[in-house]
Amino acid sequence: MTIPGPVESVEPVVRTACGAVRGRTEDGLTVFRGIPFAQPPVGDARFAAPRRARPWDGIRDAYAFGPPPPQDLGIAGTTGVLDAPEGDDWLTVNVWTPAPDPAARRPVMVWIYGGAYKLGHSGSPGYDARRIAEDGDLVVVTFNYRVGMEGFAHIEGAPANRGLLDQVAALAWVQDNIAAFGGDPDQVTVFGESAGAGSVASLLAMPRATGLFRRAIAQSVPGTFFSTALAADIGAALAAELGLRPTVEDLGEVAPDQLVKAGQALAPKMPGNVPRWGQAAPTVTPYAPVVDGEFLPVAPWQALASGAARDVELVVGHNRDENRLFTAMAGKLGEIGEDRASAALCLYAPGGEAAYRAAFPDASANDLYERVQTDWLFAMPSLHLAEAHLAGGGRAHVYELTWPAPAFGGALGACHALDLPLLFGTYHADLGALLFAGTEPSPEALALSSRFRAAWTAFARTGDPGWPAYDTQRRLVQVLDAEPVVAPYPQEASRRLWEGHEFAALPLLGPEA
Repeated sequence: MTIPGPVESVEPVVRTACGAVRGRTEDGLTVFRGIPFAQPPVGDARFAAPRRARPWDGIRDAYAFGPPPPQDLGIAGTTGVLDAPEGDDWLTVNVWTPAPDPAARRPVMVWIYGGAYKLGHSGSPGYDARRIAEDGDLVVVTFNYRVGMEGFAHIEGAPANRGLLDQVAALAWVQDNIAAFGGDPDQVTVFGESAGAGSVASLLAMPRATGLFRRAIAQSVPGTFFSTALAADIGAALAAELGLRPTVEDLGEVAPDQLVKAGQALAPKMPGNVPRWGQAAPTVTPYAPVVDGEFLPVAPWQALASGAARDVELVVGHNRDENRLFTAMAGKLGEIGEDRASAALCLYAPGGEAAYRAAFPDASANDLYERVQTDWLFAMPSLHLAEAHLAGGGRAHVYELTWPAPAFGGALGACHALDLPLLFGTYHADLGALLFAGTEPSPEALALSSRFRAAWTAFARTGDPGWPAYDTQRRLVQVLDAEPVVAPYPQEASRRLWEGHEFAALPLLGPEA
């Protein structure tokens, strides 16, 4: 009689710097979820810079995404229920790899989610990285970072930009550990959308992030960066919603969900604070990276123009109709009248209202409202980031997405966040379900989605996404549509209006509180 020996696990095990983790094989890939890259930022670690994760004994199962950081669940009047685990171990990474073979040395792509710096988590179904890893034969990493008051509010006694410091810690974890998962730490590309793209721009400017990645992709970079004075004033207003001071002493014992509620209470009041908070007020987002002079010494455009990231290769771009998503979610699609259009033009247009009306003489009030806000918040910050990188001696490739979302008969146009379901191939998850109206993607959509992934992964592998680098003579960009073409930058009228404009940290207009 033969006595069987112990049965070995068929699931893959990888040893990290803090301990061994066991992943799962899924559809030909090996996936690890919920690996801590820092200690839970609670207790005496709350509002502090991230601290190195504690080692563990034995093998840790890495089967489930870690709990998301405390966050706002509503944007522009929408609400939802977060389908995610609970807990305070917010700072975790996830890895998709074709094979956890240290000899493989595959390129690595590290995703940074968006969400107005107040929501988002790496376990969202829309960020399933399987197709990117599979199509590109590379390693993809996603991670959580602190958002909202936990990560970005100005709190006395706490470092600024805690959410960005989390990102730096996650990238340091990649450097220390990704080789064991089959990745090459010398071939790391960071990529992100919206607030994730603002984070990528910040990382390019942060001395602490130097050397942690080789390439960067920034999709729809928001131009909103706060000065210290503005951040402090908004931080005081956030704390005042709780009847407290904006200090670690006052806020340290407040439950995270109460801080979230403070942000939710302040947001709808922000538009009434234009005289004090200026252009930041109508965004109803009381959080942004802070140009604090230490972790983020200057705004990304100034940093890149000075050559701070000249050795990092860059892809940056935006969608043609970014703002249309927000007017649609507010129930105002196509309904903006002259008064609101004039107010937006007066607040945002660098040459004033008359300049925009002269540049777009046939545009309706609704179109002018959407155009100036798209330009101010995403399009021109993205284009100017490329031009700043060139000025600093770097190389950049620029794109514009012009293909319209299928929902509502195409009325949403190439709106904000449409690039997410196209890039990840997640047409029925998160915003993809809205933008694709719950229908199966057309062959045209599938082809464009495949092109997105091919370009992004080729760039991660070689530094060439498949179209010429941008320059200030020809201004060639990749126009992503049903029939993608390389052409001069399509928004030339807007480019000229914003030529010479400096995207600096937004100031506090009124006297400090």
